[in-house]
Amino acid sequence: MRGILTYHSVDPSGSAISISEHELRQHIRFFASRRVQIVPLEWLHKVPADRDALAITFDDGFQNFADLAWPLLEHNDLPVTLFVPTERLGGRNDWGGTKHKGIPELPLMSWETVAKLVEHGLTLGSHSRTHPHLETLDDARLERELAGSAEDIEKRTGARPKALCYPFGTFDERCVAVAKKHYEVAVTTELAALPDAPDLHRLPRLDAYYWRGDGLERWGTGSFRRRIAFRALARRVRATLGR
Repeated sequence: MRGILTYHSVDPSGSAISISEHELRQHIRFFASRRVQIVPLEWLHKVPADRDALAITFDDGFQNFADLAWPLLEHNDLPVTLFVPTERLGGRNDWGGTKHKGIPELPLMSWETVAKLVEHGLTLGSHSRTHPHLETLDDARLERELAGSAEDIEKRTGARPKALCYPFGTFDERCVAVAKKHYEVAVTTELAALPDAPDLHRLPRLDAYYWRGDGLERWGTGSFRRRIAFRALARRVRATLGR
């Protein structure tokens, strides 16, 4: 089974975007065991579909990534893609709707911090410029958000990003068309393993939040796949009830 794991914040709040430092260390031990092949995000779709492989991603660029996650990932030589909203760095994740969902508002890394991590091997991806709902934008602003964020990253680090993460996981066909112009791959919040023939600009991911215990140890097994299916169904039910 191939899949993309997604993390956001390493903090003790227990929120839907959070994982504790202890839980992260459990995951890192599993990754470091190399029982499953760990590959860069843009390589994952090239791994044969019958192999067990995963890619690690983090969204938003929280300062706690630099403080807690990166040292562990770097020490164990684990590839990771960090998606950053380029005009939000140095601020907080106050892009709306966080408090009423129980999501903590936390500081994001500065560009200076991000650049230092890139020098040490971190791969950056785009999370747009300002973290908007992309499908609500007109064509001109959509282009500025997606093309502009790639330009920002290249200007600041010297490397143009290959991957995009749609903010909030929401997008339409216009967004996909623009993503294809500027990025090799784009990831969503669809909860699923990678299919045999994935759409490279609609790649699903698995929220690490759902595997905060030792569940990753069963990667690729029938029970692991059933857990994905159960969580995906529960998410669809919640979305339906919330409309």
